[in-house]
Amino acid sequence: MAISLSLRRAFAAALPALALAFSATASADTVLRTVPSSDLKILDPIWTTANITRNHGFMIYDTLFGMDEKGAIKPQMVDKYTTSPDNKVWTFTLRPGLKFHDGAPVTSQDVIASLARWAKRDTLGQKMYEAMDSITAEGPNAFRMTFKQPFGVVLDALGKPNPLVPFIMPRRVAETPADKQIEEMIGSGPFTLAKADFRPGDRVIYRKNAAYVPRKEAPSGLAGGKVVNLDRVEWVLLRDPQTQVNALLNGEVDMLETVPSSGYTDMRTNQKIELVDVMPAGPFTVIYNHKVAPFNNPKARKAAMLAINQEAMLRAQATFRDFYKPCASIYLCGSVYASDKTGFFTGKPQFEEARKLLKESGYDGKPVVILLPGDAPALNKLPAIYGQLLKQVGFNVDVQTTDWATLVTRRTKKDLPENGGWNAFITFWGGVDASSPITYSPLTGNGDQGYFGWPVDPELEKLKKRFIETADI
Repeated sequence: MAISLSLRRAFAAALPALALAFSATASADTVLRTVPSSDLKILDPIWTTANITRNHGFMIYDTLFGMDEKGAIKPQMVDKYTTSPDNKVWTFTLRPGLKFHDGAPVTSQDVIASLARWAKRDTLGQKMYEAMDSITAEGPNAFRMTFKQPFGVVLDALGKPNPLVPFIMPRRVAETPADKQIEEMIGSGPFTLAKADFRPGDRVIYRKNAAYVPRKEAPSGLAGGKVVNLDRVEWVLLRDPQTQVNALLNGEVDMLETVPSSGYTDMRTNQKIELVDVMPAGPFTVIYNHKVAPFNNPKARKAAMLAINQEAMLRAQATFRDFYKPCASIYLCGSVYASDKTGFFTGKPQFEEARKLLKESGYDGKPVVILLPGDAPALNKLPAIYGQLLKQVGFNVDVQTTDWATLVTRRTKKDLPENGGWNAFITFWGGVDASSPITYSPLTGNGDQGYFGWPVDPELEKLKKRFIETADI
């Protein structure tokens, strides 16, 4: 269930440091040092929906299409495309000069293998391949998709920015089983990553791909020409929020992906710091594990949802009222499909009804394990507050602190909590991701093939299928 809000996640950029980097002499490297929102430990952007891994993917891989700053899908690796009058046959031609980091040309076979692997794990990709009759190479630089019935969101699928993104990899890499992580970091994007430059817990160093040829259009969002003006980008991994703030104020780093609430007051009054809104508001989402007790029981899940106090949880996490806005909509507040018609869920606690439902569920008092990512400042207050709210309903709560990378791995497990599994965790989705039923990953009902928690809801899947079939072409 989404805890929707208007959350202005901001970058904090130290302007003098950026100016110094861009005015460096030709013989010196231009370097941008930024602190990401969490540690990067999983490098396979098809294996996990973690935003940090998605962001890593955009550094070294390219996509067939990209979303511009207005939300329109534009060609990226694709040079041109056509569709038949009945919208069942789509033909794509790659733009010339595309090369992987090892010098090999990007071919249609690489694209086909990459999309096949992506579609095994992505919910929208699964829908696209269910509707597809075939995908075939039309020579080394073109491929064709033929559908059994019109699939109105082909470009949305190929150009979506939210995890999982259909990044294009070499065929040999893309043929890695979808449930196994890839080992080679070879893409065709604007930066490269060598094994020696990946230092988990310390920093990740991306180097300019000198062979990358950007599109000629002006850059716009994730579309247009990706012109690289830097020799190197360093992700400096600092876990402690105050350490992040101090590093920025001291000029040791140039940018913070997420502004810690503890440093907001100092930052907004410092003339050397600029706070910039770089993404639409997005929702926090509580994810329940439908595989194991107690949340395999719908009454227990409903009781847990009725315990949610959006105002208290968001205030504890964001601190400043400027950064959040409670609302009960499933989709992003203010987006096209946003609605306050959410049935029993209001965003305000309903403890009496929740206690009644929990009793009716037959809950046996077994500890409910909630995962708390201690190294993710944008998330780490919410689980503790939610745990206290669940206790007021009658749940026996065990909030277990871990790091984000471990949480991302642990949430894939379907074991009992005492055997390394889990009962609930809270995550964040970008505004674009949470604005449509075809991109909001938690909104799935296809069990083991769906998002973590693995809910089963055939009616939901039928509604999504109808939505896709009736989408504008």
